[in-house]
Amino acid sequence: MKTLLVGLVACLASLNAQTSKSAANPLQSLAFLQGTWDAKAQGTAGVAANGSYTFRLELGDHVLARHSYSSDCKGPKDFDCGHSDLLYVYVESPGQALKAIYFDNEGHVIHYDVSTPDPATALFLSDASLPGPHFKLVYSLRDSVMSGKFQMQVPGATEWKSYLEWSGGRK
Repeated sequence: MKTLLVGLVACLASLNAQTSKSAANPLQSLAFLQGTWDAKAQGTAGVAANGSYTFRLELGDHVLARHSYSSDCKGPKDFDCGHSDLLYVYVESPGQALKAIYFDNEGHVIHYDVSTPDPATALFLSDASLPGPHFKLVYSLRDSVMSGKFQMQVPGATEWKSYLEWSGGRK
């Protein structure tokens, strides 16, 4: 009986440690994003691009960073085929919701609230109360293929319009 009780206590302690570890790592819900992914993209106005992006934990696993790389791009003259950007996902303080910040070489900065509506989807929404368009970034992993879309909602509109959509497998 004593052995059974010791075993039960050890099992509960192990379960509690695992639960605490996942609670202590708020980025765990985005683990499905980690890795390097191919991206075949289609955008508005005839934009077609190929490249890749990598999601990886950085800064002592406190930040999930996305780095994008473009390898081939075709689009109208006013489209920036040399586009580059960074996305950082973080928690401002323990117990707070996930946030993200996006920067690109054109000077755009977008602040996002981040959620995971299901275990294989990440939803990034900009603050709709700010002036200008509202932005939505979605990543979904289905059957080993990561799909993404960047959408905009202009002020006063209810529908989202896709600006760029992409998909590809893990490298």
